[in-house]
Amino acid sequence: MDSQDWDARYGATELVWGTEPNRWVVRETSALPAGRALDLAAGEGRNSIWLAGRGWRVTAVDFSEVAVERGRRLAAAGPAEAAGRLEWVHADALRHEPEPDGYQLVLVVYLHLPAEQRRVVLGHAARALAPGGTLLVVGHATANLTGGVGGPRDAGVLYSPPDIVADLAGHGLRTVLAEEVRRPAVTAEGRRAEAIDTLVRLERERPAG
Repeated sequence: MDSQDWDARYGATELVWGTEPNRWVVRETSALPAGRALDLAAGEGRNSIWLAGRGWRVTAVDFSEVAVERGRRLAAAGPAEAAGRLEWVHADALRHEPEPDGYQLVLVVYLHLPAEQRRVVLGHAARALAPGGTLLVVGHATANLTGGVGGPRDAGVLYSPPDIVADLAGHGLRTVLAEEVRRPAVTAEGRRAEAIDTLVRLERERPAG
């Protein structure tokens, strides 16, 4: 899907992803001290807004203009102090090159691209991390095709934890965790089911000495 397709999808409903932050983002970042965060492919900004409410200064990037404007409106409806810590950027994560070494936290959450393009975005994310910073990647796992529900049904844009670790080899990152995690979901027919996510957390190594 290109940016116009996503504009149409966001424009067709009030909120595509809701306002609650992703459960894995909450689990993995709640204990981190607030700093600067970068949310690549932020969508309507649910994770960015949540982080800003916890004291982070957040740059939210998405290539859908509709999503970015909706994020601005959602943030503006909340506390002014949190909204003031948010910067919204309308840009394609494939082409957006963030400030090197500039962020203590980078999120790449449910961004599904062909492997070659995914590696480009993850390279941008890795270079944006400050020493000691955290990169969190969350997405629909390849295992959903056989054992879970939700997400794209195209194996070419899904990924496993080892895929992400391999993509980021050579970027000076230490793998903290790389696992498949399950969460409750509901099928299109209304049945309760489980979705399988890939969850990878890495840290940028600090210079020796």
